[in-house]
Amino acid sequence: MHEPVLVLNANFEPINVCTTRRAVGLLLAGKADMILNGRGHIRTVKELIPRPSVIRLELQVHRPRPHVKLTRREVFRRDNYTCQYCGKREGGLTVDHVLPRHLGGEHIWTNVVAACPHCNHRKGGRKVDEAHMRLLHIPKEPPASAMYIFGRHVGEYNEWGPYISGW
Repeated sequence: MHEPVLVLNANFEPINVCTTRRAVGLLLAGKADMILNGRGHIRTVKELIPRPSVIRLELQVHRPRPHVKLTRREVFRRDNYTCQYCGKREGGLTVDHVLPRHLGGEHIWTNVVAACPHCNHRKGGRKVDEAHMRLLHIPKEPPASAMYIFGRHVGEYNEWGPYISGW
């Protein structure tokens, strides 16, 4: 009952991922329709309820455009879990400010990168060129597309692919 279910808006735009329990509640309340049943059924005393994989809301939900929150995990994900100075893919990554905060650098997408502890210590509180280092990629804000936001689920739930890739 805790498997993820893709929730689509009335115009088939992906808007959320919820649990099977929540999805079944929306279906029984008549607030959503089941689009894809790829997981069998839930057996109750009186009936068999299909276990949804993708549902679509009956009414259009108007919401602001999504954006990716600046978190440690999202910085690592944007940088593909790779140190942006040496290119190593090892555990224990840290977040480094390209222009250190004490020199006026802000905590924004274009100023933070993933760095291994060795490179972060080597750079210290200096600018990149002062430390004689260079970035592998220029940091930028990741796209707020449905593929970026929900794409991590596509590998595990292949049936979601057509609904996510179209947006």
